[in-house]
Amino acid sequence: MFRFILIPIVVLALLLSFKNGNKVKLYAFPKLHFFPPMPVSDSNPVTLEGVDLGRHLFYDPILSIDSNLSCAGCHKQEAAFSDAPNRFSKGFNNAHLNRNTLPLFNLAWYTSFFWDGKAISLEEQVFHPVREHDEMNMKWSIAINRINRSKYYVPKFEAAFGAGAIDSMLVAKAIAQFERTLLSYRSKYDRVLSGEGIFTKDETDGFVLMNDMTKGDCLHCHTTDADALGTTLKFSNNGLDTASGYMSYKDKGRGFISGKIYDNGKFKIPSLRNVALTAPYMHDGRFKTLKEVLDFYSEGVKPNINIDSKMEYAHQGGVHLSSDEKRKIIAFLMTLTDSAFISDPTFSNPYKRK
Repeated sequence: MFRFILIPIVVLALLLSFKNGNKVKLYAFPKLHFFPPMPVSDSNPVTLEGVDLGRHLFYDPILSIDSNLSCAGCHKQEAAFSDAPNRFSKGFNNAHLNRNTLPLFNLAWYTSFFWDGKAISLEEQVFHPVREHDEMNMKWSIAINRINRSKYYVPKFEAAFGAGAIDSMLVAKAIAQFERTLLSYRSKYDRVLSGEGIFTKDETDGFVLMNDMTKGDCLHCHTTDADALGTTLKFSNNGLDTASGYMSYKDKGRGFISGKIYDNGKFKIPSLRNVALTAPYMHDGRFKTLKEVLDFYSEGVKPNINIDSKMEYAHQGGVHLSSDEKRKIIAFLMTLTDSAFISDPTFSNPYKRK
C-alpha cells in the first residue's frame, strides 16, 4: 500500500528499528520539482542500509543459477539502466529474450512493471527475472541458501532488516529499495524548468511541436508539459501493427496479463527521459533510431481494432511531420538526457575497483 505523505513512513521506520533491535536510517530523497508527489511504500520504507544491500544484490550474479548474470547485466547505468544498444537481452545459456529491456529510473511512481504490467510492485518485479528460465533461471531456495552461507551478506541483511531469517521477500525488498533511489531529474530539460538554463531555438520549437495537438500530438502519452515524468504510466496500442481482429495480435501485450481482448496489442508507455540513450525502441526494439520512431509516428501508423483513441491521426497514417519538424523534435528529446544520472557513483557497481 502506498501513501503520499512521509510522516507514517518515519513512524514505521522507527517502530521497525525498535522491533528488530537495530538502528536504520531513512534514505534522504532529493527535493524534486515539477514531478507528481512521490508515492512511498509503507511496507518497505527506504533506508540507507536497505539501499546499500539492494545495490550490492543488484550488481551481484549470486541470484543467477550459473552465477554469471546480475540485474545489472541487462540494466547498464551508462544506458540509463537499459540494455542498449541490444535489441534483446541475453539470459541463461545466452537465450535471447523476446522483448526489449526497459530502462530503470523514476520507478517509485510506477504502479506496474514490464511492458505488459505483469508485476504490480517493485518488490514483485524482482521475482520475475530471477526465476524465469530464459533469464536467471534460479530457484529461490538455492539463492537464499547461497546468501545465508555468505559471511558478507548476512551482516548486511541484519543491518537492513534486523536479526532473523533471510528469505526471498527480504531480497526483493532490498533491491526494490535501491531501485526506488534511481531518480533521473538533472537533465537540461530539468534545468530549463527550474530557470537555470534555456533551450536553443530548435529545442524550444521541438518542445512546442511535441505538445501541439495539430503537430507532434505526443502529449497524450508522453508528459513533458504537465509534469516531468515523461509518461502517463498507462498502456497503449500505438498502431505498430495491423490487426484484423482482437485475437490476431502477434504479441498480445497487456491483454495476455489482463485476459481482456481490448487490451491486446497494448504496451506500457515508456518515459521519454533519457530516450537518446535507450535505443532501440518499442517493445520489440524494431526502431534503431529516434528518426525511425518519428518516421513511424509521421507516416507509418497502422489503424487496428485496438488502437488508442488518442492516436488522432491514425486514419491518415500519422501526423505528417516535415523533415525539419522531426529534426527539431529530436533536438528537444536530446535535452532529456540526464548525464548526472548515468554517471552518479551512488548508483554504480560497488564491486568495481578503480
